[in-house]
Amino acid sequence: MKTVIPQLSLVGAGPGDPDLITLKAIKVLKKADVVLYDALANEAFLEYVPDTALKIFVGKRAGLHYRQQREINRMIVNYAKTCGNVVRLKGGDPYVFGRGHEELEYAAKHGVPTDYVPGISSAMAVPGLSGIPLTKRGVNESFWVVTGTLKDHSTAQDLFYAAQSSATVIILMGVKKLPEIVSLFKQYRGNEEDISLIQNGSKENERSITGKLKDIMEIQKKEKISAPAIIVIGKVVGEKKDYLKNLLGQDSLVVTK
Repeated sequence: MKTVIPQLSLVGAGPGDPDLITLKAIKVLKKADVVLYDALANEAFLEYVPDTALKIFVGKRAGLHYRQQREINRMIVNYAKTCGNVVRLKGGDPYVFGRGHEELEYAAKHGVPTDYVPGISSAMAVPGLSGIPLTKRGVNESFWVVTGTLKDHSTAQDLFYAAQSSATVIILMGVKKLPEIVSLFKQYRGNEEDISLIQNGSKENERSITGKLKDIMEIQKKEKISAPAIIVIGKVVGEKKDYLKNLLGQDSLVVTK
């Protein structure tokens, strides 16, 4: 009989492109006995998992929860104690609005050894891949990463502080709150501030729109950009227009891969 050694490996799957995963993550996946994976984790990564391993979808997206968080926590511990090495595969980086540390704490509290493998966060990778540098000398001095929606569905208070800064602001899980976000940033940054929405960033079906705070709602309504998408607000978004002009020969507002 096989001796079961409980283990939780919390693994970041990156922003979606199957090439944007770390070598360490692949090594961990190859040793998995159970993989619990999210909606934003590319299923292509399951090819690295042994055929004998259990592969269980526990995805959550835009309020549609296939599994509740408490149930996922219990599953991690139960599978670790009965099967061995559980890999919790989460999109982006598990510690960037991914509730990864909650799962790690729960496992440790119940006697399961844990390990963390960082992933490439969509908050930083997706803007860059879309042609937006988060920082550029002479343009901005910092960037904020803020969640658009709290667990009670209210708007994050930090958005109010972010709007009053001169920083680049990257907003995750904020598309449903776009009218409120645009209205807020207009108060402090005016109508002419640049903004971009990037849907399915880094993937083959990526789509993005770029405009000003004054017209982005009209563009978003026309192009139907929806979750999963990130919002980027700030002067560096204007760099994307220069990038597109050089790449495509036009100052395009809508880009489809």
